[in-house]
Amino acid sequence: MATFVGTSPVTAAAAASFPNLHSLKTLTKSHVCLRHSGRIGASTGLTYRRRLASRGAKTMASATTETEKSGIKIVRNPTDSKLSDLGVRSWPKWGCPPSKFPWTYSSTETCYLLKGKVKVYPDGSDEAVEIGAGDLVVFPKGMSCTWDVSETVDKHYQFE
Repeated sequence: MATFVGTSPVTAAAAASFPNLHSLKTLTKSHVCLRHSGRIGASTGLTYRRRLASRGAKTMASATTETEKSGIKIVRNPTDSKLSDLGVRSWPKWGCPPSKFPWTYSSTETCYLLKGKVKVYPDGSDEAVEIGAGDLVVFPKGMSCTWDVSETVDKHYQFE
């Protein structure tokens, strides 16, 4: 077992950064214990400890944040329970390659990006709203904008 020290508890999302790790358990606010499958050698474990220490455990964790910009609501890293409650995985899917196109929402759309990166430029706004993989996004009814897709998008979506 390898022990890692950070500045705050780390969530299970941090384990995704280390593919050989299969469980994570918070011991205290400043000590996190990561169990691995035995395939990580002592020198690799030291590298992970250094990585966590240099970045701080807090930056390794994926915190859920909610923001609103130009009428677009974004929940970054929504919890699995939130996605389950909404039934996101049963929504239809849509995707597109890198491209740029105008779009107008005839009804409110909620979408969850599985992959991709997009800059959305709402009409009448000078600022782009950046969204990407792991974001739950709500576009309001009546919004006109331009989508600038820089990385292929794959998303679940629902219109209200």
